[in-house]
Amino acid sequence: MIYVKTELGQRALRDRSVAITPRQRSAFIMLDGKHDIDDVLQSTAGIGVGPQDIDHLLRLGLIRPIAVAPEPSLEPAAPAPSPEELYLLAYPVANRLTAGLGLRGFRLNLAVERAGSYSELLGILPQIRDAVGPDKFRPLADIVSH
Repeated sequence: MIYVKTELGQRALRDRSVAITPRQRSAFIMLDGKHDIDDVLQSTAGIGVGPQDIDHLLRLGLIRPIAVAPEPSLEPAAPAPSPEELYLLAYPVANRLTAGLGLRGFRLNLAVERAGSYSELLGILPQIRDAVGPDKFRPLADIVSH
Protein backbone atom coordinates (compact mmCIF):
# COMPACT_ATOMS: atom_id res chain seq x y z
CA MET A 1 0.00 0.00 0.00
CA ILE A 2 1.20 3.50 -0.81
CA TYR A 3 0.19 6.55 1.20
CA VAL A 4 0.24 10.23 0.35
CA LYS A 5 -0.08 13.32 2.55
CA THR A 6 -3.49 14.99 2.63
CA GLU A 7 -3.89 18.75 2.36
CA LEU A 8 -4.11 18.85 6.17
CA GLY A 9 -0.96 16.74 6.27
CA GLN A 10 0.92 19.13 3.97
CA ARG A 11 -0.09 22.04 6.18
CA ALA A 12 0.84 20.16 9.36
CA LEU A 13 4.25 19.31 7.91
CA ARG A 14 4.97 22.98 7.24
CA ASP A 15 3.65 24.54 10.42
CA ARG A 16 3.77 21.58 12.86
CA SER A 17 0.19 22.31 13.86
CA VAL A 18 -0.60 18.67 14.69
CA ALA A 19 1.21 17.05 17.61
CA ILE A 20 2.86 13.81 16.57
CA THR A 21 5.86 12.01 18.03
CA PRO A 22 9.29 12.41 16.44
CA ARG A 23 9.18 8.83 15.16
CA GLN A 24 5.72 9.41 13.63
CA ARG A 25 7.04 12.58 11.99
CA SER A 26 9.94 10.58 10.54
CA ALA A 27 7.56 8.11 8.92
CA PHE A 28 5.21 10.94 7.92
CA ILE A 29 7.98 12.68 5.97
CA MET A 30 8.66 9.50 3.98
CA LEU A 31 4.98 8.92 3.08
CA ASP A 32 5.18 10.82 -0.19
CA GLY A 33 3.13 8.69 -2.58
CA LYS A 34 6.26 7.03 -3.94
CA HIS A 35 7.36 4.72 -1.14
CA ASP A 36 5.46 1.55 -0.31
CA ILE A 37 4.43 1.31 3.36
CA ASP A 38 6.69 -1.73 3.81
CA ASP A 39 9.68 0.33 2.64
CA VAL A 40 8.79 3.16 5.02
CA LEU A 41 8.38 0.79 7.97
CA GLN A 42 11.65 -0.95 7.15
CA SER A 43 13.53 2.36 6.81
CA THR A 44 12.19 3.68 10.11
CA ALA A 45 12.28 0.44 12.10
CA GLY A 46 15.54 1.54 13.70
CA ILE A 47 13.76 4.35 15.51
CA GLY A 48 10.80 2.22 16.54
CA VAL A 49 8.16 3.11 13.95
CA GLY A 50 5.46 0.47 13.64
CA PRO A 51 2.11 -0.02 11.94
CA GLN A 52 0.37 1.62 14.91
CA ASP A 53 2.16 4.89 14.08
CA ILE A 54 0.86 4.77 10.49
CA ASP A 55 -2.64 4.03 11.82
CA HIS A 56 -2.36 7.08 14.07
CA LEU A 57 -1.42 9.31 11.10
CA LEU A 58 -4.42 7.91 9.20
CA ARG A 59 -6.80 8.60 12.12
CA LEU A 60 -5.52 12.19 12.31
CA GLY A 61 -6.27 12.62 8.59
CA LEU A 62 -2.66 13.47 7.74
CA ILE A 63 -2.28 10.71 5.15
CA ARG A 64 -4.50 8.68 2.86
CA PRO A 65 -3.90 5.51 0.87
CA ILE A 66 -3.68 5.61 -2.90
CA ALA A 67 -4.30 2.61 -5.12
CA VAL A 68 -1.71 3.40 -7.77
CA ALA A 69 1.12 5.84 -8.18
CA PRO A 70 -0.27 9.34 -8.61
CA GLU A 71 -0.31 10.91 -12.04
CA PRO A 72 2.17 13.71 -12.55
CA SER A 73 0.53 17.00 -11.76
CA LEU A 74 1.25 20.62 -12.37
CA GLU A 75 1.35 21.25 -8.63
CA PRO A 76 4.79 21.70 -7.15
CA ALA A 77 6.19 18.55 -5.61
CA ALA A 78 6.46 18.29 -1.85
CA PRO A 79 9.78 19.66 -0.73
CA ALA A 80 12.54 17.18 -0.02
CA PRO A 81 13.29 16.71 3.67
CA SER A 82 15.52 19.45 4.99
CA PRO A 83 18.93 18.66 6.46
CA GLU A 84 17.45 19.28 9.91
CA GLU A 85 14.68 16.74 9.28
CA LEU A 86 17.17 14.22 7.92
CA TYR A 87 19.35 14.78 10.99
CA LEU A 88 16.38 14.10 13.26
CA LEU A 89 15.77 10.85 11.38
CA ALA A 90 19.39 9.73 11.13
CA TYR A 91 20.77 10.67 14.55
CA PRO A 92 18.81 8.13 16.66
CA VAL A 93 19.63 5.34 14.21
CA ALA A 94 23.34 6.23 14.17
CA ASN A 95 23.36 6.49 17.94
CA ARG A 96 21.68 3.10 18.35
CA LEU A 97 24.07 1.43 15.90
CA THR A 98 27.22 2.80 17.55
CA ALA A 99 25.95 2.22 21.09
CA GLY A 100 25.35 -1.40 20.12
CA LEU A 101 29.08 -1.82 19.44
CA GLY A 102 29.84 -1.70 23.16
CA LEU A 103 33.27 -0.65 24.32
CA ARG A 104 34.65 -1.29 20.82
CA GLY A 105 32.49 1.55 19.49
CA PHE A 106 32.81 3.96 22.41
CA ARG A 107 34.76 6.63 20.53
CA LEU A 108 32.52 6.34 17.48
CA ASN A 109 29.45 6.69 19.69
CA LEU A 110 30.96 9.85 21.21
CA ALA A 111 31.54 11.18 17.69
CA VAL A 112 27.86 10.58 16.87
CA GLU A 113 26.78 12.34 20.05
CA ARG A 114 29.03 15.31 19.22
CA ALA A 115 27.58 15.59 15.70
CA GLY A 116 25.28 18.57 16.03
CA SER A 117 24.25 18.83 12.40
CA TYR A 118 23.41 16.68 9.43
CA SER A 119 26.68 17.53 7.67
CA GLU A 120 28.70 16.53 10.75
CA LEU A 121 26.79 13.26 10.96
CA LEU A 122 27.43 12.62 7.25
CA GLY A 123 31.15 12.99 7.92
CA ILE A 124 31.25 9.97 10.22
CA LEU A 125 28.92 7.69 8.22
CA PRO A 126 31.79 5.80 6.54
CA GLN A 127 33.22 4.93 9.96
CA ILE A 128 29.81 3.74 11.15
CA ARG A 129 29.35 1.61 8.01
CA ASP A 130 32.79 0.05 8.49
CA ALA A 131 32.12 -0.67 12.16
CA VAL A 132 28.63 -2.20 11.89
CA GLY A 133 28.73 -3.71 8.40
CA PRO A 134 26.51 -3.05 5.39
CA ASP A 135 23.46 -5.01 6.59
CA LYS A 136 23.07 -3.20 9.91
CA PHE A 137 23.98 0.10 8.23
CA ARG A 138 21.18 -0.18 5.62
CA PRO A 139 18.44 1.67 7.65
CA LEU A 140 20.80 4.60 8.14
CA ALA A 141 21.82 4.54 4.48
CA ASP A 142 18.15 4.62 3.46
CA ILE A 143 17.60 7.77 5.52
CA VAL A 144 20.59 9.69 4.18
CA SER A 145 19.91 8.72 0.57
CA HIS A 146 17.10 11.31 0.42
